[in-house]
Amino acid sequence: MSATARPSEDDVPDQPASRFVDVAWNGRQDHIEYVYVGPEGRGLPLLVFLHEGLGSVTMWKDFPERLCQAAGCRGLVFSRWGYGESTPRALHERWPVDFMHHQALGFLPAFLAALGIDTAADPPWLYGHSDGGSIALIYAANYPERVAGLVVAAPHIFVEDMTVRSIEQARDGYVTTSLRSKLARYHRDPDSAFWGWNDVWLDPAFRRWNIEGLLPLVRCPTLAVQGLDDEYGTMAQIDGIARAAARCDTLKLEDCGHSPHRDQPARLCAAVADFIARHPHPLPDTLTQIRA
Repeated sequence: MSATARPSEDDVPDQPASRFVDVAWNGRQDHIEYVYVGPEGRGLPLLVFLHEGLGSVTMWKDFPERLCQAAGCRGLVFSRWGYGESTPRALHERWPVDFMHHQALGFLPAFLAALGIDTAADPPWLYGHSDGGSIALIYAANYPERVAGLVVAAPHIFVEDMTVRSIEQARDGYVTTSLRSKLARYHRDPDSAFWGWNDVWLDPAFRRWNIEGLLPLVRCPTLAVQGLDDEYGTMAQIDGIARAAARCDTLKLEDCGHSPHRDQPARLCAAVADFIARHPHPLPDTLTQIRA
C-alpha cells in the first residue's frame, strides 16, 4: 500500500521481460503482466508475490529473484489489474470497499488457472506485501487446501487511524510533489494505480473494513513480518494475526518501515528462506497420494 517509495533514477535493476495473460473474472477480462523468476526445477515450491497498493512487477525490483534464490523457490510476480503494464482502471471507475476480497476470491484463482497452475495438486506459497498481504490472508482463509504457506509483510487486518493519516499525506504528495512522475516509472497509467488505491482507502465506509474474523480459518504456516518504524500500521496488525491464526510466527524488524523488502532485504530473505525450509513442500506426486 505504501506511497513512500522514493526511487533514484538508476535503481531499477534488469528484470526478466514481462509476459502477459488474459484473465476472465467477475464479468470482465484483463490483460495481466507477469514474470517468472528464480531457479527452475520440478518439485521446487512456487512462491507467488502479491504487491502493495501502489506496487507492480517492476516496483519489486530484484527482491523476488533474491528471495527465490535464497529459498530455493520458483517465483511468480505479477501486476494486478490497474497496475504496472496490466489493464488500467477505467477513468472514473471506483473500487468497492471489499476490493481485496474480489482480488483474493475472484481474480487470483482465475489468474493462476489462466497460467495453468493447479493449486489443488500443487499448492503455492504466497508472499504478500501490505494490501497484498491482506489479499493473501483472505485467499488462505477461503481456500485452505490451495495454499502451502504464507509470508505477509506489513499486512492489514483492520483500519487504523495512522494508516488513514498516512494515506491522506500520500494524496497531498501525489498532487503537489514529484510522486506521480516517480510512479510513472512503474505503471503505464500512474493515475489508475494511485487513485484506485487512494480513493477506496479514504472512503469513509472503508473504516469498517476488517478481516479479523477470517484469521482462525488460516491453517497453513504463516510468517507475519512488520517493521518497527512502519508508517502505515502498528504491531497490532501482525500481533492480531499471531493470536488468531493456528500456525503463525512473527518477525519484527528494527530500522524498518512499511516495506521490509526494501529496508531490510538481507534479514528478510534469510528469515523467509529459513521459514520455508522448516515447512517442506511435498512433491506433487506425494500430495496426490496423501489426498487419495
